[in-house]
Amino acid sequence: MLPYAGSTFWRRSGTNVISIQQAFSSKVIGKGLDLRHPISRSFAAAHGFITETTQVRPFRQLVRHAPRSALCNNYFGASSPCRNILSYYQQKQDWRSSLLPESQAKHPFSTKSSSAATQGQEKEQQEKQPTLTSPGTWLDRVPPSIQPYLYLTRIDKPIGTWLLFWPCAWGITMASYGAHLPLSSTLYMIGLFGTGAVIMRGAGCTINDLWDRNIDKKVERTKVRPLASGAVSPAQAVTFLGLQLSAGLAVLTQLNVYSILLGASSLSLVVTYPAMKRITYWPQVVLGLAFNWGALLGSSAMLGATNWEVALPLYASGVCWTLVYDTIYAHQDKRDDVKVGVKSTALRFGEKTPEFLAAFSTGMVSMLALAGYMNDQGPLFYALSVGGAAAHLAWQLRTVDYEKPADCWSKFASNKWTGALVFSGIAGDYLLQMLA
Repeated sequence: MLPYAGSTFWRRSGTNVISIQQAFSSKVIGKGLDLRHPISRSFAAAHGFITETTQVRPFRQLVRHAPRSALCNNYFGASSPCRNILSYYQQKQDWRSSLLPESQAKHPFSTKSSSAATQGQEKEQQEKQPTLTSPGTWLDRVPPSIQPYLYLTRIDKPIGTWLLFWPCAWGITMASYGAHLPLSSTLYMIGLFGTGAVIMRGAGCTINDLWDRNIDKKVERTKVRPLASGAVSPAQAVTFLGLQLSAGLAVLTQLNVYSILLGASSLSLVVTYPAMKRITYWPQVVLGLAFNWGALLGSSAMLGATNWEVALPLYASGVCWTLVYDTIYAHQDKRDDVKVGVKSTALRFGEKTPEFLAAFSTGMVSMLALAGYMNDQGPLFYALSVGGAAAHLAWQLRTVDYEKPADCWSKFASNKWTGALVFSGIAGDYLLQMLA
């Protein structure tokens, strides 16, 4: 397949510009753009393919920025070689760019006016949360060979790492406060758990995408994920997962034996969570059990064994919190989930979502207050951790629009501040204790 019409002629002539007469006599233009056709000549003249000196520019210059097959068909017909030429250059594009929705592609030849239906589709696309990092981020500066693996870990969307990390930080700091442990050991453990959160969140995403790769192809928001798009094969993903779990194990082995066994036992929840979306309308419960395991593990890492009187209500608080933010998150995909048969609390609650989430928010705040009471926390905990979390959750539930995916994503992502508010009160009490 020729990369552009008449390439052989242009190489032989040694020039990138030929006259119309030369094009007609050599018949090379007919392979991609027949200027003898009135519509083709009109298109060429309108977009500078024909210059004022009646010269013809290489068809490659037109194709490089040309719109996709829809506009091509309007001018040349569905059977035109233009389709093949466009396909050639689309294959040369970055693997992510070729998967972007057409409404996100910007073409210099696109018409300024559009129908009401087209404008409505563009507005709907804009409301959806983008699934790929925008060009210009640090991921675009890494070698292309490893880019798909980084996207597989969702490292460009750190909200998941924050949501996994905060319960760990709560458990560590509350244990340090209750046992009057030195600041140095607390900071070391927070750093260690932070590293583990980055690694294990990425491993969880890989496991999830291996389970869901066929479903992700059918969901608008997830069809560009590396496994769903084919940028990473299942075998490659399994190999990569092995490396991730090995790195996670290296972090886990820095803890005491009790904590190593406790941490390893959480892997069953991580592996089975994606399957729960096919079995029950309550997969968010399993996700909450997995994501808040750090509240138990942080306590045992600092104390040698879990202080269940404090850690258990803290863990329950985190599970309720997960049910809130992940139900909001699930509302992004509820229409696609119905089509592909995926279950979620968003579908289970339906129009009663506000009432259910209000109940879980109350549970989160109540269990958090109980954990603080059992740990003899000070006033900063109740003012910042309990009061701050309650206020932030109330704001989310009052302002979220469950019918707008972009707003659901925004409220979901804001939960990193909920976790930070809880941590600020615990850390404040701990620092005051250190200064006393």
